Amino acid sequence: MRFEQSGNRLIIHDGVTQLWIDPWGSDSVRIRMTAEPEMDCHDWALTEEMPAVTPVITFEEIDTTDPWYKGEAWANHHQKGVQAQFINGKLTVKISYEGWLSFYNDKGEKLTEEYWRNRNRINRYSTSLRIPARELKAIPGTSDYSLSARFEAFDDEMIFGMGQYQDKHLNKKGATLELAHRNSQASVPFYVSSRGYGFLWNNPAIGTATFATNRTEWTARSTRKLDYYITCGDTPADIERNYSAATGRTPMMPEYGMGYWQCKLRYRTQDELMTVAREHKRRGLPLDVIVVDFFHWTRQGDFKFEPLDWPDPDAMVKELKEMGVETVVSVWPTIDSRSENYGEMADRGYLVRTDRAKDTMTWMGETVYFDATHPGAQKFVWDKCRQNYYTKGIRCFWLDEAEPEYDCYEFDNYRYHAGPALQCSNIYPVGYAKGFYEGLKAEGEKEVLSLVRCAWAGSQKYAVLTWSGDIHSSFRAMREQLQAGLSMQMAGIPWWTSDIGGFMGGDISDPAFRELLVRWFAWGCFNPVFRMHGERSPWYEREQEYRNGVRQITSGQDNEVWAFGDDIYPMLTRYLFIRERLRPYVRQLMQDAHQTGAPVMRPLFYEFPQDTQAWQVEDCYMFGPDLLIAPVMEAGATTRSIYLPAGATWKDAYTGEVYAGGQKVTVPAPIDIIPVMLRDGKDYPIYHE
Repeated sequence: MRFEQSGNRLIIHDGVTQLWIDPWGSDSVRIRMTAEPEMDCHDWALTEEMPAVTPVITFEEIDTTDPWYKGEAWANHHQKGVQAQFINGKLTVKISYEGWLSFYNDKGEKLTEEYWRNRNRINRYSTSLRIPARELKAIPGTSDYSLSARFEAFDDEMIFGMGQYQDKHLNKKGATLELAHRNSQASVPFYVSSRGYGFLWNNPAIGTATFATNRTEWTARSTRKLDYYITCGDTPADIERNYSAATGRTPMMPEYGMGYWQCKLRYRTQDELMTVAREHKRRGLPLDVIVVDFFHWTRQGDFKFEPLDWPDPDAMVKELKEMGVETVVSVWPTIDSRSENYGEMADRGYLVRTDRAKDTMTWMGETVYFDATHPGAQKFVWDKCRQNYYTKGIRCFWLDEAEPEYDCYEFDNYRYHAGPALQCSNIYPVGYAKGFYEGLKAEGEKEVLSLVRCAWAGSQKYAVLTWSGDIHSSFRAMREQLQAGLSMQMAGIPWWTSDIGGFMGGDISDPAFRELLVRWFAWGCFNPVFRMHGERSPWYEREQEYRNGVRQITSGQDNEVWAFGDDIYPMLTRYLFIRERLRPYVRQLMQDAHQTGAPVMRPLFYEFPQDTQAWQVEDCYMFGPDLLIAPVMEAGATTRSIYLPAGATWKDAYTGEVYAGGQKVTVPAPIDIIPVMLRDGKDYPIYHE
């Protein structure tokens, strides 16, 4: 093994492999390794231009003789080796003479280190296991590799981020996570560690991440290189600031995005949608956005309104704008084989290909996905949406099915413009959002927002609002969405929402569902985006109609705030007006996210990193710096136990009672109240104007 310094880069040569260490912005490094003569050129999520920094690189010659040898044997086997040190700001990388890496902060505290188990006796981890930290194993008959990267496990470490997974734990220590997207699962492989560092697995390949008690291990089933990024900071805020600078920050959210969004399974006709919008305004209720959802089109892939149901969308959009309501239109990436665009897209190579048996998505048609990794396909789809939607005044798009949601997740069967699906599947939602972002910017739009069902690292810079997919209507699902939302925030995606009340299974006549809806609606008021949605069972019992052999989706049950009973109506409308009163505060949170990468929803430890108990809390969060939110996530509950972080005083926004931090308190939580605690004398018009 030998070291080479090339400008600001340190290269470690070991046989046919080479490992690069580069400074990557403040207090951060990027690590890459290849077994090929040339390093793969993909930057994946690390696309932002970083300010020039000059690391301090030093080398030291050391005695590497095995202590086994004594006397004359020592003289015969005496060896010298070189170890190195790479310092970029507060982050230090130490490279042993064998080439394994360890990472330290500027206080000399170890942050993490690679997992090596070999037989060298001067290595304190010396064993006969012969397990290296990094393995690129050639896949026979191809030019590709399977990859494993291993790091030491630390008993005191907690892991936060990694995107959106449907489980109950905010702390991912002990979890095995699939590095792949599915409906309601978004793999965003960045985490913040309680040990003071952030880690990005900069690889969109299908694989796994395991945060076990014996080691942390990352795998990719097929790839060309190892690529990851590490940053450090004194606080979680410092880490998020560094990471968002490297992968891109979200734009400033448009004003309409901060208000109330109304949608349901679908408004089937223009008349139905306009009736709802007009009724909102007649009642004097706030409404910023209303959604024209899926299957408003002629066919999947035509990207245009069905004129039988939507006879005058220009007039519709115009009237809505006069009301102060933004129109959002759903777009799917599915292209029906009978679509007017299918032939041209197929001829141009704009559709996802398969390596063996043809795969289609058969729901409501025979369709394939367009290839969102193809720049030409991105532009083609945007051009169709520009012609058929944008010219009618529509500026905001709902980019559904963004995983994409295959009938069969056989990733080794699919192939994209960017490469085999095994190597690059996870960038699909990035390309999908990028096409619309760049198209809207090219039209001169200053503010862009796309509602997207999936995201990956870097998606945030393309103005994505991610929601948590087709989830169940239950308190269990609600609890899972709390950690999913916080995990997305810590993974660098600050615009997030869920379907209030859940998507599947909510019967609007069921008292149990109505209780769930009220609790979820109150929590939604304190989400980055406040958005009603859901299929509302039993939607499938409504009338059925077929056009051109394709079943038409019905409207579903009603899903407006007045649809759940006179006793529920004032509870829901209360939060519509609370959100309006909080709009200046929400606007500031969005400005902070844009400027610094700060999450809008934050685990308690984000604001109180010195409070060890705050790192353990998974059922409350900070909405910005000043509001502690405690969602009620159990049926029949009338009180709520809350941990109040030390270092602040707290006032119950409902009762007015003041508490010292550093303790658990139990506060009232009647059905129409979500507990909100105000920090350090702050006063916001929540329950009392």
